[in-house]
Amino acid sequence: MKNWPNIDKSRLSGKGAKGWLSLALPGSLLIALLIIWEMAVHLSGIEKWLLPSPSLILKSLWETKDLILHHSLQTLYEALLGLVIAVLVGVLIAIMIDLSTRIRQAVYPLLVVSQTIPIIAVAPLLMIWFGYGMTTKILVVALVCFFPIAVNLADGFRLVDQEMIRLLASMGASKGQMFRMVKLPAALPFFFSGMRIAGTYSVMGAVIGEWLGASRGLGIFMTRSSQSFLTDRVFASILVIVFLSLIIFGLIEGMARWLMPWHRRSDFK
Repeated sequence: MKNWPNIDKSRLSGKGAKGWLSLALPGSLLIALLIIWEMAVHLSGIEKWLLPSPSLILKSLWETKDLILHHSLQTLYEALLGLVIAVLVGVLIAIMIDLSTRIRQAVYPLLVVSQTIPIIAVAPLLMIWFGYGMTTKILVVALVCFFPIAVNLADGFRLVDQEMIRLLASMGASKGQMFRMVKLPAALPFFFSGMRIAGTYSVMGAVIGEWLGASRGLGIFMTRSSQSFLTDRVFASILVIVFLSLIIFGLIEGMARWLMPWHRRSDFK
């Protein structure tokens, strides 16, 4: 009969308890804050256009669900497509930086400087160059998302165990084999760390692009709602943006667990 490795069940149960606690504490605090918010709005009699109660926000979300879904699909499409472009550009830049120290010295400072320019200042230029279509929104998302991917992956390549590289080189491995067998697996955790950050930024980037001009999307829905003093719809849009960001984060996390099973198993040690 096959001997299975012994697993300390007490440690697994301890991990499960900590996992539930990590969810219960912020969840309890969020519920408490929502109750305080609801009571404060009702007791103060503040106008709903100034600060709607959580119950009114949920009611507005339900009443406008079809309209919000119509706009959400557009925003999600722009966010995902822009994120894909950001991944391609970020991976390419990271590989270029890893190929040469001189390229790193030339490109890395420019990457950092590029992040000092507010995206809200660049977006109007993109509108002038590419118009008010979807291309501009996708480019805004790509500009927001590529930096954490490129920087994290470049750091992952740089921090690879050099002893392993020298060992494979002494065995006659080519650069492609060393990249595939050592560098890429070792850098994957860094890549997905950048992806998690970029994924949460992607929806925000799409919304920023839609703020400046669009006919469809959560950004233009929020703009029209705020101009009409429909603050409950603005809050409802924020809830949907959070939900979409969490969906993208969950997809990235699932992909990371699928591509890095060894990284997940190390948690049980």
